[in-house]
Amino acid sequence: MTMTLDRDRIIPEREPRPLGAIVSQRMLDAMRRGGADLAQLGVPATAEEPGPLWTDVAEPQARARAAIWRNSVMEASHHDYLNWRLADLDAAQKPNVLRGWLTSLVEAKERKGRPGTLHLIAPGRIGTGKTTALAALGNEASAAGLLVRFIKHPTYVSWRRPDGAPGESTGYRVRKQHVECDLLILDELCGEMDGLATEFVRRETVDLIDSRLSAGRPTAFSTNLNRQQITAVLGERLLSRIEDRAHLVKIEGPDRRAPRKPLDW
Repeated sequence: MTMTLDRDRIIPEREPRPLGAIVSQRMLDAMRRGGADLAQLGVPATAEEPGPLWTDVAEPQARARAAIWRNSVMEASHHDYLNWRLADLDAAQKPNVLRGWLTSLVEAKERKGRPGTLHLIAPGRIGTGKTTALAALGNEASAAGLLVRFIKHPTYVSWRRPDGAPGESTGYRVRKQHVECDLLILDELCGEMDGLATEFVRRETVDLIDSRLSAGRPTAFSTNLNRQQITAVLGERLLSRIEDRAHLVKIEGPDRRAPRKPLDW
């Protein structure tokens, strides 16, 4: 009886094949991002494309940073501001100053250093376009790869109260998120705080700003109040800390939200 040799039983379709021939490109990309050495699995090396500006994070993390910025703006009910860029601003909103400051922040991030100017203060009357200008700044900063958050000052203080954090978050997490982001846009500084602030408001504000200063993380402020009014709420010491090495960008002009003709009541 003739024996069948092993080579006679070989089925070509069941022979081992290189991993690259049977796994999708999407899965290969995911394995590369996870640090797998695909050369050991028979997958030829491919030339890497130049990375984006954020060289310290992988692409999924970069998308997560952009989502954090978008979500923070949407939580403030400012969905429309996500469409603004510095090029859309007019001269009264000082786009060149904002662009220059952003450039210094990006350069500092790239060299892992502290920006020379940590604060930008944008005061102005109601409706002059302060929030629009800082939202455009945030959009550009997020596109450049910085981790940016937007929050109104009264909202931050409210979220820091016991059981005041939104959803399943905690006061500790709220503080951590807003202290550790690359750029914080603190809108409406001292808004809705007529007269003297409570000790809780002052303590939480001092803690937030001092913590970011100590870590060398920049913050942009907008406010409808003048210096004297903010001093009455936060005190001279904290205001001097904010003003130290700060750009002052006064945004002046008429109320952009006022009706063209006064309403006849």
